[in-house]
Amino acid sequence: MIVEKLKQKLKIILKTETLTLTKLDLITVNFIRYKMQVFKKKLDNFYKWVKGTELVELTDIDVSEDPVRPELDLEWRLSSKRKIYGLKFEEDIEAIICVAFTEEVPTTVREMDYMSQAACQDGQQGSIAVAYTVWSRKRGAGREIINKVREFLNTSRPTTKRLVTLSPLTPMATHFHISNGARQININPQTQNFEYKIEVTT
Repeated sequence: MIVEKLKQKLKIILKTETLTLTKLDLITVNFIRYKMQVFKKKLDNFYKWVKGTELVELTDIDVSEDPVRPELDLEWRLSSKRKIYGLKFEEDIEAIICVAFTEEVPTTVREMDYMSQAACQDGQQGSIAVAYTVWSRKRGAGREIINKVREFLNTSRPTTKRLVTLSPLTPMATHFHISNGARQININPQTQNFEYKIEVTT
């Protein structure tokens, strides 16, 4: 029944009076082949993009772009050894993540502020990286910048033992972090914390 209906539709499209099953098979095979070629091209372009991206440290961003914490100004994001990283591809910044370093997991921005100030006293560096906001300008860039930060902490910042987030209580934030491999460790009155696994060097 389904095949007959498909035949009738294809007759109209092809403006033919007859359509054999052989022609139907050929059209189906060609359609599937075309879809596979499109998918392969998209996949190849994605891998090319991933290989071409790099994590860079930024000193100037438009904080109004931040969909999570636009109220935090640039000076605050760069004080107390806090960092802003960008995912760079060619000459474009495709995603941005802001990180503070503490010795405890904060549950509010105020706590994070005090904790990061305390953690950088006397030349110290906090052992917990707290990603408190992340946004992307391209699909897939948010996930990739998380991966790049994990790689960076593993290879270039051995004093960091944990990577956690200070995330809003929204389904979008929950879905993003869970789908990218994090586990939820705290649900707070106004925020939630997720943790990404990183390799700990001794």
